[in-house]
Amino acid sequence: MPFIRADEAVVHEIHGGRFVSYVRPDTGSRDVAAWRVEIPAAMVGPTHTISEEETFYVLAGRLRLTIDAESAELRAGDAAVAPAGSELAIANTTDQPARLWVTTRVGLTAELADGTTFAPPWAQ
Repeated sequence: MPFIRADEAVVHEIHGGRFVSYVRPDTGSRDVAAWRVEIPAAMVGPTHTISEEETFYVLAGRLRLTIDAESAELRAGDAAVAPAGSELAIANTTDQPARLWVTTRVGLTAELADGTTFAPPWAQ
């Protein structure tokens, strides 16, 4: 099934963000997971270490993305790549929501600062 319709997206809300999953094994992908994440104004996400490379493309708004202690302010049209094993943090320091398109390999896990491992359902 090469086509994924909007009504097939699955929504997950966690850590203050809204993750809308499109590309994943149950929609036909074998290797890649992709989703839209909506980050509300003034939200700071938890720092975590990722098991797989992730790519980010800013669809709307502005946010601060930190990859291994290097930070950049990104806005619509900007992109970033976080290598596997890197520490990642996202913050929306504005008064407007931001939206990103994120892509990674199926099976991504994230280790939180307290040592717990999280397997995001939108990347499994």
